[in-house]
Amino acid sequence: MTYALGRMVIAPLGRLIYRPKVEGKANVPRQGPVIFASNHLSFIDSIAIPVAAPRPVHFLAKASYFEGSGMKGWMSREFFRAIGAIPVQRGAGQAALDALEQQRLLLAEGRAVALYPEGTRSLDGRLYKGRTGVAFLALETGAPVVPVGLIGTDRVMPVGAKRPSLSERITVRFGTPLDLSHHGAASSGRARRGATDEIMAAIHALSEQELAGAYNEVPAQNPIERIKQVLPHERL
Repeated sequence: MTYALGRMVIAPLGRLIYRPKVEGKANVPRQGPVIFASNHLSFIDSIAIPVAAPRPVHFLAKASYFEGSGMKGWMSREFFRAIGAIPVQRGAGQAALDALEQQRLLLAEGRAVALYPEGTRSLDGRLYKGRTGVAFLALETGAPVVPVGLIGTDRVMPVGAKRPSLSERITVRFGTPLDLSHHGAASSGRARRGATDEIMAAIHALSEQELAGAYNEVPAQNPIERIKQVLPHERL
């Protein structure tokens, strides 16, 4: 009920205030499971996509947004529920696998989910290498991937800003759905990497960002973490 009410109120309000330029809306399948794979520039990306999409969209948000107490905690929970967010514990290893499972279940119900292959927001505006979790979901479920290019959300609400600017306008570009099945099975690392690279190439064509050529990772805090980042391993 909260999400239905939020979609009726927040989406029209967002379109009225920010007048987003939406391109390629006809590319979005209206029914069945679909994965929106987008670049990530700002906190409001997770609002921009549901506002612009022609169908309900769900995405995962940090569990801490749902755990506050008092009036502030209640308002935070209701806001994130209203925009289609589902709480998840962030992190690597088992936490990342649990997040993938939650998204798989949503797709099995025929829903649309939005993910950021870069993993976290770009602090310098460049497009970073994609992690393979999105490709795994697509290959495992057969859901088409709609690449999304967001432009200007970092100007509306830069990292660290307390409130969004009302003077900027954003562009949301939906690309042609990608059928990634030709890459192979989800169990193949080569297939996951190839599918991920295809997704990121499509996002790059839409967002027109400079390519970073590296993963967007928090700087290592100790020698063990630095070794892990240097050694080849799959980023989910």
